[in-house]
Amino acid sequence: MRQLSAEILAAGPEPVDPISSAGNLQLGLAALAGIAVIVLLITRFKVHAFLALTLGTLTLGAVAAAPPDKIVESFSTGLGDTVSGVGVLIALGAMLGKLLADSGGADEIVDTILAKTGDRAMPWAMALIAGIIGLPLFFEVGLVLMIPVLLLVARRGNYSLIRIGIPALAGLSVMHGLVPPHPGPLAAIDSVHANLGVTLAFGVLVGIPTLVVSGPLFARFAAKWVDVQPPEGIIPQRVSEDLERRPKFAVTVATVLLPVVLMLAKALADIAIGDPENTVQRVMDVVGSPLIALLAAVIVAMFTLGKAAGFTKGRITSTVENSLMPIAGILLIVAAGGGFKQTLVDVGIGEMILDLSKSWSVPALLLGWLIAVCIRLATGSATVATISAAGLVAPLAGDMSTAQSALLVLAVGAGSLFFSHVNDAGFWMVKEYFGMSVGQTIKTWSVMETLISVVALVFLLLLWLVV
Repeated sequence: MRQLSAEILAAGPEPVDPISSAGNLQLGLAALAGIAVIVLLITRFKVHAFLALTLGTLTLGAVAAAPPDKIVESFSTGLGDTVSGVGVLIALGAMLGKLLADSGGADEIVDTILAKTGDRAMPWAMALIAGIIGLPLFFEVGLVLMIPVLLLVARRGNYSLIRIGIPALAGLSVMHGLVPPHPGPLAAIDSVHANLGVTLAFGVLVGIPTLVVSGPLFARFAAKWVDVQPPEGIIPQRVSEDLERRPKFAVTVATVLLPVVLMLAKALADIAIGDPENTVQRVMDVVGSPLIALLAAVIVAMFTLGKAAGFTKGRITSTVENSLMPIAGILLIVAAGGGFKQTLVDVGIGEMILDLSKSWSVPALLLGWLIAVCIRLATGSATVATISAAGLVAPLAGDMSTAQSALLVLAVGAGSLFFSHVNDAGFWMVKEYFGMSVGQTIKTWSVMETLISVVALVFLLLLWLVV
């Protein structure tokens, strides 16, 4: 089966001879120094992650005694390759998400599901809503969309905010860490040269039981630990309140799921046909590629969401344009992460880890998860953790099958969600929106994130035994 990253996600040049002749000890110190600088700048000095990754890369090269011009070249190459492959997909995903939000499509999904849901099933409905909305949206955007619904439902139905809020947060977080086209998983797929369709299929397969455990089931206990009332005066106006009409439920869901269906269809065609020269498989390779799948979804959404909401051509254009501004910072962080990853590879650290791992008894999945956990705890950024960890463990995927490399990507993504705390912006968003103290946020949100990370790892290790 051909790797999708070889078709769409440009992975940069083939590995070359290391640009540093340093020994393993010095290379190990270089990696630690580079990561330490990134962590220190982000956590202690509040430097933007893009600048921190750039300065960390230069530190890495200096400690590895690599020529400065080669370090700059490696960083620039990795940055450019990442933007050319992943950046376009992030932009298309942002466009789809903005059309979904501004057209009232997200509100239609929420209202339709809630109207058909009883009291006992409400936490499960919240998990389902967040999972669907979270597919094309970044976590922060999905949270902002869900907050009015959570607060209104909790207040009008006299529900525990934690009982219905935790499943929604779990749905958004699982999508963010495990399911493309979110930036972290996309960047990891690029680094490991994994197949996006297979990774997506495994991400959904692992994500569903992980969401069940960390969402509705965990919420039963979390609601007993923490009891908070919906905060007053912070319920923002819903987008659809200013619209005369909005898209229908079935059409909205079909539009959101279109890129997922196309990418999964490609993966199934690759498995069922297995002949790169077969006409049907060649067609599916194009139609199911992430670029075409997301592009098709955006174009369809302009009609099924934009036109259905009564948007003019100018309004649709404006909506698409406005979707790109908020993701500029994300694109820069992902790009700089690609530069850092490429420098790790070019100075020889990737090969060093590959050599050392041959004598270790730690499974590759667990190693990738542990590295991502350490960086996540230190920086607070799931995206930075995913990109950095994927770059470090990428050489381990050299002899892996398509399925195994996909599981490695997801293990890194799972590790990047571990124990969100005070250095994570998401921690403070949840704290303020839910009106909780720091301690209450740790007992609910932080524990939930840790549960997602650990449960996902368990399921991934079980899949590893059978693929």
